Amino acid sequence: MNQVRHGDDADALKGLDLSLAALFAGLALAEEVQRRIAAEGFADARFGHGFVFQHVVGGPLPIGDLARAMDVTQQRASKATAELEALGYLRREPDPEDARLRRISLTERGRGAIDAARRARAALLGELQDRLGPDRVAAAEELLRDVLRETGTDAAVSARRVRLPG
Repeated sequence: MNQVRHGDDADALKGLDLSLAALFAGLALAEEVQRRIAAEGFADARFGHGFVFQHVVGGPLPIGDLARAMDVTQQRASKATAELEALGYLRREPDPEDARLRRISLTERGRGAIDAARRARAALLGELQDRLGPDRVAAAEELLRDVLRETGTDAAVSARRVRLPG
């Protein structure tokens, strides 16, 4: 994790409002998680892949269900699935109840990438608690959860229906 800078850089941060501070902090944390999972052998895993992984982590599902969960076209979900399949993170398998359907599921490599990301986030949290204090980190987490509730985003987070803005 990068060291805290002092002086003009730190003073410039005082001008950031909550939305920008939260955005930039989230991006910095996500970038650090990506760096750490790359160091564990998952350099081809991208941040955006998590938007697929969040839906298949619970078990296999048909592409159509993935498309609905992600609120994208079936073509877009198929394209994302094909990319992750080519990278070895997902596999297609026949649906045991309907041979016409193919379900997608995580491979061992896919589960490994998810586990690496979870370890990286936990380690990063511990480092922040050590450096900033557990009470400050807990207060920041609670504030951000409150912001999610106030903006009505909590339901999307709970349902794993978070999408990149665009």
